[in-house]
Amino acid sequence: MKRIFAALAFLVLAISAAHAVTPDEMLDDPVLEQRAREISAKLRCLVCQNQSIDDSDASLAHDLRVIVRERLVDGDTNEEVMDYVVSRYGEFVLLQPRFSARNLLLWGTPVIGLLLGLGAIAFLFRSRSRAAPVNRLSAEEQDRLSKILGEGEESGR
Repeated sequence: MKRIFAALAFLVLAISAAHAVTPDEMLDDPVLEQRAREISAKLRCLVCQNQSIDDSDASLAHDLRVIVRERLVDGDTNEEVMDYVVSRYGEFVLLQPRFSARNLLLWGTPVIGLLLGLGAIAFLFRSRSRAAPVNRLSAEEQDRLSKILGEGEESGR
C-alpha cells in the first residue's frame, strides 16, 4: 500500500512539473520555443526559489516565461533576454550566478577561510612543538626527589 501511495505521489509531482508551461504560452516557431526553454531553464522562480521558471506553476514564473518569449519574438538574443531579466529582477533570478568581480569575494570566501584555518592549525602545532617543558625541576628539587625515590626503594626491599 505504501509503495502505491509513493508511486502516485511521484506521478502527481512529475505531471505537475511537466505541465508548468501552458500551451497558450508556447510559441508557434519551434526554434524560438526551444530557445525560450533553454533560457527558462536557467532562470529561478522567485517564489519557489529552487525551481526554474520552466518547472514552476507560480504566477510570477508564468509572467517571466511570457516576458522571455516576448523578448525573443521582438528579436533579442538569448544573452539580451537574460540581461533584461537580470536588470529587472537582479542576479538572484539566475539559477547559476555569473562569475564576476562583483561576486568574487562571495566565491572566494570559503577558500580563504579554509586556508586561514589550516594556517592557524599549523601555527599552533608548530609553536607547541617548540615550547620548552614548563615544569622543570630545580637542582635542589631534583635532589630531594632522588632521595625520596631512593628511600622508597630501600624501604620496599
